[in-house]
Amino acid sequence: MKSENSPETPATRFLHQQGVVYSSHLYAYEEHGGTRVSARELNVDEHEVIKTLIMEDESAKPLIVLMHGDCKVSTKELARQIGRKHVEPCKPEVANRHSGFLVGGTSPFGTKRKMPVYIEKTILDLTLIYINGGRRGFLVGVHPYDLMRTLAPDTVNVALK
Repeated sequence: MKSENSPETPATRFLHQQGVVYSSHLYAYEEHGGTRVSARELNVDEHEVIKTLIMEDESAKPLIVLMHGDCKVSTKELARQIGRKHVEPCKPEVANRHSGFLVGGTSPFGTKRKMPVYIEKTILDLTLIYINGGRRGFLVGVHPYDLMRTLAPDTVNVALK
């Protein structure tokens, strides 16, 4: 549900269309602060803050990876699990073009281009997650079930601590 101070973004419009109930969390965005800053500002465990990463395979086909804030993605393992030769993060300007969001404000919801979505399977063990709402300094709290229902991601096991 939209709260009074919640910005309207392509991501929140998508959530409304899908009937997803979410909480809005605005915070002071810090350049290059990442999930460490948002977790601190929201006073939640960084493991519950989910990064939306735009990556590409060897054919430059984009894909989305959802990962715990306190973990990195093993791109080698990801490529192996999804049957690609190679996967790497997109350059920021390429990621912006695919998603329609600025890096630091990338949401998996309401992306400009439809892309396959992969989710670290341990995210599904969490009761509630905080994920970007489509703007820098804005996270939404959702249930992992809603990610599965609305994005139909494939689960992968590619987290590196």
